[in-house]
Amino acid sequence: MSAGTHAPAGTEAARTALARRYGRLLLAYPRDYRRRHGPELLATLLETSEPGRALPSWTESAGLVRGGLRTRATVAARGSPWRDGLHLGVLVVASANLALLLPYARSMPLWVGLSAAVVLAVLLGRVRLAIPLVALVGAKAVAVALGRPFLDQTLLPIFPDEIWGGPALYSEGGAVTPAVAYAAVLAGLLVIAADDAPLNRRSWLWWALVPLIAGTDPAQPDLGAGSPRTMTRIGLELALLLLAAWAGHVAGDPRWALAAGMYLLTQMAAVAENLSTFTRQDLAHFALLAFLTLVAAAVPYRTRTQPQF
Repeated sequence: MSAGTHAPAGTEAARTALARRYGRLLLAYPRDYRRRHGPELLATLLETSEPGRALPSWTESAGLVRGGLRTRATVAARGSPWRDGLHLGVLVVASANLALLLPYARSMPLWVGLSAAVVLAVLLGRVRLAIPLVALVGAKAVAVALGRPFLDQTLLPIFPDEIWGGPALYSEGGAVTPAVAYAAVLAGLLVIAADDAPLNRRSWLWWALVPLIAGTDPAQPDLGAGSPRTMTRIGLELALLLLAAWAGHVAGDPRWALAAGMYLLTQMAAVAENLSTFTRQDLAHFALLAFLTLVAAAVPYRTRTQPQF
């Protein structure tokens, strides 16, 4: 069989592989955008590609991912930025509250389950359902931190399950940090519930963050020890804050800054309550969070005031 016989088959295989890889890159775009424009965009990419090429270039790959993220930010910037930003902030703080309790699920299964129900209700936009749930879990968390029984006899010390390890629940700090964290979620939900307008849907990927930061307590960051979970939490914090600043710049919208500010409020409570025990590394970490939050708050307005040519 001659070499020319194999060329069309090889070219077709390369084109199929290229189309598959382009399709993966197009996942950076929102689902509705892919449904409306995906086939046309994919056809254009294939038509302008060199014959026989099976891999997108780095320039094309970076451009598609960047374009997809910009489109996601623009699409997400719809509706009231204040209400939507508050909803996102509530979800972030509620997820962090659940992550703190998760390693103690065997000792307090009811309360960890209710905390997970709060995250689920917020994720689905069922804010009125979440209000009584977060009030119950918040009251229990504060009672445990104060060493007082509430609805059951769960008292300190509460040790984590064997698979998690780590310190006892609320072994450092006091009741101020959990009180502020749950009060912020409750207040945010009450404000959101005052309006019946539908909320933007949130990604189920938020669930993936909970086990990644499980057991990390803002009252005892322990940066000096550099535990993997603590470093993972710090990495996620910085990545999400940088993403919030970038999205605010692209869309000229403050909703992501509002969510970041709500999270920063809970960190400020931990710093204020445990200032005497925090190390220089802990304070530097908080200062970096505050700086990035301020950047995220400033860039949307800077974008709006830039001259248009």
